Amino acid sequence: MVILSRIISWFVNSKSLYGLLQASRQWLHEFSIIILDQGFQQCPTNHFLFTRGSGATLVTLLVYIDDIIIVGPDQKLIAETQQMLAKPFKIKVIGDLKYFLGLEIAKSPREIHLCQRKYSLQLLTDTSFAASKPQSVHMDPNLQLNETDSVPLEHASQYCRLIRRLMYLTISHPDNSFIVNHLSQFMSKPRTPHLHAIYHLLQYLKSSLGQGILFPSSSSMRVSAYVDADWGSCQVTR
Repeated sequence: MVILSRIISWFVNSKSLYGLLQASRQWLHEFSIIILDQGFQQCPTNHFLFTRGSGATLVTLLVYIDDIIIVGPDQKLIAETQQMLAKPFKIKVIGDLKYFLGLEIAKSPREIHLCQRKYSLQLLTDTSFAASKPQSVHMDPNLQLNETDSVPLEHASQYCRLIRRLMYLTISHPDNSFIVNHLSQFMSKPRTPHLHAIYHLLQYLKSSLGQGILFPSSSSMRVSAYVDADWGSCQVTR
């Protein structure tokens, strides 16, 4: 079972990371120097991700400003990593990870479940869809969206904000990825049918608040995807 813990770290000289122009960049630079000296490797595509070892000895660090998540299958190695960080930095161990950046994590010896129920509820409240009628599907399967039908939205910024929030929600709702990606193609000049499609998706979201991603401890690392694509029916890209 993967064990997660969270650490809050800051500079030894107690300078705040908030409100200083280059503070977060300088903090990551200082942190990287120390952590790389301990045998960790920095991910080339995500400089906030560090790993050491593999398999049963794998330890992963994910940095967000002054918060650090430590992940690994061995509790002893996690504790050793915490002790290593406590030498150059003043740290506070929060404990097992349960909530982080809108992600809710529930774990047991047999599985880990990720969802964004609180984030979804906040999205529905902000858009006044908390009391709306739930929908059983993401969108009308016969709906054909294009760039010319109906009139442009008067306030396109509202549409763009909703798309960005829905994009973040696809972390635990990959079933929404297609419709969100499709609707994002109209962000430059959104029209009324596009906004109505978002409203339909919000109603579907209400019916699937607790839905998320389940990681069984006995599962393989193989990812399977299924696609039923009808390229010819898309009036925009064909």
